[in-house]
Amino acid sequence: MKAPRFRDEFRQFLRFVRQPSLKREVKHPTPVSGWIADWIPSCGWTRLLAWAGALWLINIVVLGPVVLTVYEMSGATHRISPQNLPWFQALLWAPIVEEMLFRFGLRRPQLALLVVPVLIYVFLNGFAWWAGSLIVLVMLMLIWSMRQAPMPSASGWKWLRTYRWSFPVVMHLSVLAFAALHIHNYEFVDLPWWMMAVLVLPQWVTGLALCWIRVQRGIGAAILVHAFFNAGPLGVAWLALQLTDGAL
Repeated sequence: MKAPRFRDEFRQFLRFVRQPSLKREVKHPTPVSGWIADWIPSCGWTRLLAWAGALWLINIVVLGPVVLTVYEMSGATHRISPQNLPWFQALLWAPIVEEMLFRFGLRRPQLALLVVPVLIYVFLNGFAWWAGSLIVLVMLMLIWSMRQAPMPSASGWKWLRTYRWSFPVVMHLSVLAFAALHIHNYEFVDLPWWMMAVLVLPQWVTGLALCWIRVQRGIGAAILVHAFFNAGPLGVAWLALQLTDGAL
């Protein structure tokens, strides 16, 4: 099966934003079980990196000037220090926890009812060894459940039809919650709501793209693109720090 071109995928993403749907337009290149397709990306590394690159371009060229202007007007400061870059949290912890919390349930709503409360508890308590162990346990449980899942009952099919009908609302609410979460990245005093909304515009757009990737290519692909996306700003900050130190 010939892989779609990136520009065709991007058009599908834009249609998805206008009319969110659970229909999978991007097929897995090889016939695999549904649970495998959910965890193993149906594309190569170059396509995942292309999505991360597109999001960097949108956030830097289109949204960057607007966010920077509001950032300077607001007097807010960023919690992340360039001298102490959170590599582990940005490249592993956040992609796994946030994708499982906000986007895993988009295609697995029944399992999300069990997983989301656990992930909220983990998220509120922050990184710790026990939290990491709990996440691994949850993911193993999910894989086992997805392999063993029987066909839905009559009431189950009715519930799923209702969910499919309400999916656009669920999807957009998940993106708004994901963006709102990142207000925590800033420190400020009495900031107007519209400034807070502008500051998290990059996360809102990124969340929309990650929703499409999760629905079309699986949760594994969404986690990887999330990690690649986070690596960009950290890499730039690290490089700038090295160049600054070398100039002193």
